[in-house]
Amino acid sequence: MKIRIIALAAASALMTLSCESLDYTPSDQMSGTTFWKTEDHARQAAVGLYAAMKAQWCFGMEFTFDMCSDIADGTTPWADISRGTSFASNSGGVQNHWQYLYELVHRSNTVIRNVASMPISPETIDRVTGEAKFLRALAYFRMLNAWGGVPYYDETCDINEEFASLDSPRCTADELRTHIIDDLTDAIAKLPVAWEAADRGRATRGAAYALRGKVYLFNRQWTEAVSDFEEIVYDRSASYGYSLHPDYNELFRLYNGRTSPEMIFSIQSIDGNTAGYALDIVSYFGNKSTMRLIASNCIVPSTTLVDMYEWLDGSPFDWDDLFPGFNDGGSQLRRKYMSVAIDQGSTVVTSTLDCDTSRVMDAYRLRDPRLCLNVITPYSHYLGTDAGSTPMDKQFVLADASKGGAPMEAMAFIRNSEGWNSYFWRKWIPTGNLDGYWGEYNRTPYEFPLIRLGDVLLMLAEAYNESGETDKAVAEVNKVRTRAGMPGLNSGAAWLAVSGLDDMAGRIRRERALELAGEGQRYWDLRRWGLLEESVKDATDIFGDLMYTRSYQPRHELWPIPLVEMERNPILVQNEGW
Repeated sequence: MKIRIIALAAASALMTLSCESLDYTPSDQMSGTTFWKTEDHARQAAVGLYAAMKAQWCFGMEFTFDMCSDIADGTTPWADISRGTSFASNSGGVQNHWQYLYELVHRSNTVIRNVASMPISPETIDRVTGEAKFLRALAYFRMLNAWGGVPYYDETCDINEEFASLDSPRCTADELRTHIIDDLTDAIAKLPVAWEAADRGRATRGAAYALRGKVYLFNRQWTEAVSDFEEIVYDRSASYGYSLHPDYNELFRLYNGRTSPEMIFSIQSIDGNTAGYALDIVSYFGNKSTMRLIASNCIVPSTTLVDMYEWLDGSPFDWDDLFPGFNDGGSQLRRKYMSVAIDQGSTVVTSTLDCDTSRVMDAYRLRDPRLCLNVITPYSHYLGTDAGSTPMDKQFVLADASKGGAPMEAMAFIRNSEGWNSYFWRKWIPTGNLDGYWGEYNRTPYEFPLIRLGDVLLMLAEAYNESGETDKAVAEVNKVRTRAGMPGLNSGAAWLAVSGLDDMAGRIRRERALELAGEGQRYWDLRRWGLLEESVKDATDIFGDLMYTRSYQPRHELWPIPLVEMERNPILVQNEGW
C-alpha cells in the first residue's frame, strides 16, 4: 500500500502556516506528554511532512510551471509570470508559493527538533530525520531557484515560540546552497535505499543523491553532479534498482497500485473518486471533454513544443516540407491546409474542404512517438466522458465556423473554452473513467514524479558534456531516445551526428523539452541556462493567430519577494528591479 499522505492526525499536529506569513495563527498542538513518544508517532510525524509537500501551492501544481516557459501556454495559475507582468504587490501565486514552501520548512524543523529526543530506536530517529532534511532541502532548493537567498530557519527556530519576533535577514544564495547540500548529505547517510511496500513513496537514499546532484548541476559543479548521478544510475555503492519504464505512455498513468522502477521521488495519489485523494491535474491540463466539468482549458501545449518533435528518423521537422509556404503564409493559408467543416450540431464532419486530413495527421503521427503520447493533435481521437463520467469517443477537429458549426464537448468534438485553436494535453489526462477508478475531475489519480530516472539520465548527460565527456553524454541521451522509439545520436544519418560540446548541449536541451513536457521542468531549465529571455515570445495558436502577448525584463530572472513579507519583515531586501 502506498504511503498515505492524508494522515490527518499528523497533519494537524504539525500544522503551521508560514513563518513568513501575516496570516499565521498557532494551531492546536498535540501535547508533548501525549505525542512524540512512540515509533508510530514518529512515523505519523514524517507522513505529515508529505502532506505539506504535496499541497497545491507547494509541489502539488509542479506541472503548471511549463506555462511559464516556451512549451506551454495558459491562463492560470502563473499568468503574471508567464506574461511578464508579475509585481511584488499583486502576485498571489508568488506569495502562496513562498508561504507553502516555508510551511514545509517549518514542519520539517518541528520533526527534526522533536524526534531527536524521542524514546525510540536510533534507526527510526535517523530515518525520520533524514526524511525531514530531504524535504527541507527540497523546499529551500525551490526558494533558491525562485528568489535567490531567503531567510534561513533550521530546527532551532520554534515557530510557536518565535513567530512574533521572526525578522531574519536574507542569507546569500551561496549560503543557502551550502545549507541545502548539508541537509542532503546528512539525508544520504540516514535514509534507506528502499522502504517496505507499505511505506512506498517516502524519501530514499537514491532520492537524496538525485536531488543533491541536481543542486550541483544547477550550480555548474559538473564533477560533483556526475558523481551523485552515477551513484544511482550505475549502483556504485548500493543496489538502487532504478530503470527506465519500458512504456513511456504507461509511466504517466500509474494508478491503483501500479508502480515503476523509474520513479525516484514522486507524489503519491490515491483513487480518483470523491472518497479518494489525488492531484488536481485535469483542472489545468484537461479539455472540455474530460469529465465535462472543468471551467476552462487553463494550460495547453504550445506550438513551439509541438514543432520541436523530430520525424521518426530523427531529422528536423519543418511544416514547409508538407505544406509549401506554411511557415510564412499566415493564418489564412494555414486554415486552408488544416480546417474542415462540421454540422451545426457538432456531430459529424460535413466537408473536408481543402484539407487533406490524412496528410495533416501524418504531420504528427510520423514523428517522435512522444508527440502523440503527450499531445492531442488535430484529427486524432480522445476517449473523454460525458457529465456523468460515461466514456465517450471525441475527436479534435479544426473547424471552419464560416463553413458550418463549431465544436461542442457535449457532442463529438473537443473544444477550447478560451476560443484558442490550440493543441490539448494527452499526457496526464485520464481516458474514459479508468473503469470506474476515476470519478472526480479535480482528483487525477496518477503518481506524479518530482525526480525520475529519465530526468536524471539527461542531467547526467549534461554534466558529462560540460565536463568534456561528450561520448558519455551521447550514451545517456540515447537511453532515453531508445525508450521513446527514436534513433540514437551518432547512429548513422548525417542529421544525428553530434559535432561537439555546443551541439550536444543544444540537443540535450531539446531532449529535455521533449521527454519532460508536462512535468514542470522547462521553466527552471531555461532560467539556469540563461535562455529565458530568448525563449520569450508571444503565444500563438496552430494557425499563427495571437492568443496573448509576453514580455521579458531582466528582473524576471528572479521572482519578487512578496510585498506582504516585506511589510512583515522590514529588514528584507527586495530583489533587483522589483
